[in-house]
Amino acid sequence: MKPTALITGASGGIGYEFSHLFAKAGYNLIIVARSESKLTQLQEELEGTTVTVIPQDLAEPGAAEVLYQKVKDLDLTVEVLINNAGFGLNGQFGELPLLDQQKMLQVNINALTELTHLFLEDIQAAPLYDIPKGVLNIASTAAFQPGPKMAVYYASKAYVLSFTEALVEEYKGTGITFTTLCPGATDTNFFKTANAEHTKLVNTTMAPDKVAKAGFLGFVKGKRVVVPGAANQSLAYASKFIPRSVSAKLAHYIDQ
Repeated sequence: MKPTALITGASGGIGYEFSHLFAKAGYNLIIVARSESKLTQLQEELEGTTVTVIPQDLAEPGAAEVLYQKVKDLDLTVEVLINNAGFGLNGQFGELPLLDQQKMLQVNINALTELTHLFLEDIQAAPLYDIPKGVLNIASTAAFQPGPKMAVYYASKAYVLSFTEALVEEYKGTGITFTTLCPGATDTNFFKTANAEHTKLVNTTMAPDKVAKAGFLGFVKGKRVVVPGAANQSLAYASKFIPRSVSAKLAHYIDQ
């Protein structure tokens, strides 16, 4: 029996690339995003793989429970959960609409946490021993430092990293893999959505297929944290030694 991977934010960017990687590795897929048309197009591209399309906006309160119930109603079991959905907003904290920032927290933190909790029992019970099973959460190099002009986004990614690393220790020895992927700037629609196309970060982007491949291989190998790209790895390492006040100033500089 083939294992099943559920991928949120699958309609584009890193999630789209994850869909191709997990399909190639022999997984059945449940792909989730807001756009049903984009998901259907991806389903057609993945001919030969069993792909279930579930349109769902994870910014809606209670969306995680709705998604979980849809999976249960389809009598599907998830062995791998990829919490890829997320977005950022660029601007002065007090000037960005509070509702938009609350939606960001709903997707980046609440939905990720709720989906992990809801599907964990299925993952634990999965009778699979020769393939990885577990949770791959997508954070960012933003997780390693404060981020002026993207304060809530950076903080949300710090949560994802801390949360996932804690689960690594809680479930050590159970056969469940918890991995955090922390990419730097990636060539996706992120900057357009975040209104950050003017920032210096857009000049240092990695291709989403390379980011996804690093995350996939890290998950398969059971790594707890994966940082793709030498420059990003250097940044993550340096964050352990640079005062956070200095990190904040540097982040402020590159986000202008």
